[in-house]
Formats: sequence, structure tokens, C-alpha cells
Amino acid sequence: MPDLTADLFVSLDGFAAGVDVGAFFGYPGPGLDAWIREATEQPHLMLMGRVTYEALAAISSAAADEASTRMNDLPKAVFSNTLREPLAWKNTRLVRGDLAERVRALKRESAVPLRSIGSLTLVRSLMELGLVDRLRVMVFPLTLGGDGREPAYAGYPRTGLELAGSKVLDSRIVLLEYRPAGPK
Repeated sequence: MPDLTADLFVSLDGFAAGVDVGAFFGYPGPGLDAWIREATEQPHLMLMGRVTYEALAAISSAAADEASTRMNDLPKAVFSNTLREPLAWKNTRLVRGDLAERVRALKRESAVPLRSIGSLTLVRSLMELGLVDRLRVMVFPLTLGGDGREPAYAGYPRTGLELAGSKVLDSRIVLLEYRPAGPK
């Protein structure tokens, strides 16, 4: 059965967004670009919630740059009980119903790994259900304090994790990869 990897980009103080920070919290770089390119070139089924779908579809569906073209070509599943078909973003299917049941079915049926990007509410729910096999957290070197928006870990269940890997990108961004720890 393929793994489900959840990718989160966060500030050092745990925010997924902030006031006037720009893309990648204002820390783009060749190492980050290479990691993103490598991650999107790997075959996978991209999972997302409605909010992330709407944001990414608005950016990528009409764009012709290399990254957007790869995103457009990837198979995608959006979890929403409010969106209606047909969906505008190419290669995207709508998934409704019980999240645990539907994700387990996708894991059984998929020939490729599953990966979520962003989608804080979806990732939190997947963590609560014990369906995340790998949690990758890209930590950007800034604290947002009062300018922080979208606390990445708000409402998460208590979960033990084991470090599976780490990498430094562009001498400043830290990628941490975790797997759920066994019971203590």
C-alpha cells in the first residue's frame, strides 16, 4: 500500500502564512526550487482540501511555467462536500464522504504514493485518523509573531513522531521528515 506524505511549509514559530511575507516566506532559493521540482516530478496523487485547491487552481491552471505545467499534469483529489463538479483544474477529481474511508480506499487503489501540500485542516484530520505515514515540515528561518496567520499545528492531536531525515536547503531552510512513532 502506498504511503501518504503530508508536506507543510511553516515559519519557525509554526505559522503557515503571514502578513506581507510573499511566496516561501520571502526565502526562495535554488535548493528549495530543486527540492520542489524533484518532489513534483515524482509520481504521486496530490491530496488537498477545498481552500488549497481553490488557491492552487487559480494559480496553476492558467499558467504555463514549468512548475505549473507539472502541477497541472499530476493527478489530484480534492476533499470537499461543498465544491461541485465539473472541477476546472485538469486531472482533478472530487472526493466526498467519510474522510477515513475515502483515504483508505485511495491508498488501496493507488499505484503511486499519496501526498498532500498545505491543506492544514485536511492534514490535521489525517493525523487524527492516523493516516499520515510521513510528515515533512519545511521550516523557514523567521518568526512571524503577531504577523503570523494560520497556525499550522492548531488543534492537532498529541502524536509522537520519529525523525526519519533532515536536510538543509540554501543554507537556511530546514526540511524535517518524520514518521509516526509506535506506542509508548
